[in-house]
Amino acid sequence: MLQLRPSCECCDRDLPGDSTDALICSFECTFCRACAERLGLRCPNCGGPLLARPPRLGEALARNPASTERIFKPAGCAP
Repeated sequence: MLQLRPSCECCDRDLPGDSTDALICSFECTFCRACAERLGLRCPNCGGPLLARPPRLGEALARNPASTERIFKPAGCAP
């Protein structure tokens, strides 16, 4: 199951579990759409592509909430 990290690693913007604005790499590094586009849709950590994270909705989100662990690495997000 996806961890659904709660924020963008670059700008710390909130990205709740039901957000359609979150993009992730295969390691679940999480970015908002604006930062991901600024990074050329490539993860600054692994170099992999950043793709839309599927939102978790309704009862599924209630039963399996998003993570509360925030990862914030603005120094690694320079274009």
